[in-house]
Amino acid sequence: MQRQLEAVIFDWAGTIVDFGSFAPTQIFVDAFKTAYGFDLSLAEARGPMGLGKWQHIEALGHDPVVGARWQARFGKPMGEADIRHIYETFIPLQVERVGLHSALIPGALQVVQGLRRQGLKIGSTTGYPRQVMERLTALAAEKGYTPDCTVCADDLEAGARPGPWMALDCVRQLRIGAVSHCVKVDDTLPGIAEGLNAGMWTVGLALSGSPAGWTLEEYQAADEAARATVRERVGAEFRAAGAHFVIDTVADLPAVVEDIEHRLALGQRP
Repeated sequence: MQRQLEAVIFDWAGTIVDFGSFAPTQIFVDAFKTAYGFDLSLAEARGPMGLGKWQHIEALGHDPVVGARWQARFGKPMGEADIRHIYETFIPLQVERVGLHSALIPGALQVVQGLRRQGLKIGSTTGYPRQVMERLTALAAEKGYTPDCTVCADDLEAGARPGPWMALDCVRQLRIGAVSHCVKVDDTLPGIAEGLNAGMWTVGLALSGSPAGWTLEEYQAADEAARATVRERVGAEFRAAGAHFVIDTVADLPAVVEDIEHRLALGQRP
């Protein structure tokens, strides 16, 4: 079978590094507390995961539960100045601590190496701003992971997820011939929307990312019944959002890539 796929575009936290995507979520909790003494739960912080970090804070302010609590506390809705203050508190905390959650997800490096042997290019997009990614990409490179391009949430004037622009910028940088020859792999709904809006095949990760919320140790200790429960809950969300495939972690990606190759050979498109 002649290969048609040209690239796989990965998210970062919860997809390639940081099992459970704890670095950004915990920092949101800490940033709200540091900036305004406002209590935010980890579950609430996870709600808008996948968006750019400014947009994430804005979305929390618009959340019916969080927004109502903010209104009750401060007597007004969260405004742009509030968002800016929380964002400016968030960034240095994130840069400082991103290294604590920079371990590669088991199987990620082997999968990427296998894709490269097949001639595929490796792109990446992230909700992190460039300032954070300068630190994280250096740490990942030390562990052997260096994608061919990385597009950050604050790189493009058009914006970030759920729009297609970061994924399409990977297409531009990698000089891909057709968006239908790309696979977008992500652990969040905005990341899946990014891939769909860009016209790509999309793969959701049910157990390694923010929606599952498991640490690596919790995942490894979970029995099949517990995994099946979370897999069904998160998988249903991904399928409802239009994801073409749902797998547990990036380690399961090779079989999906082969499936997509067969579909392309049959003339199917995303």
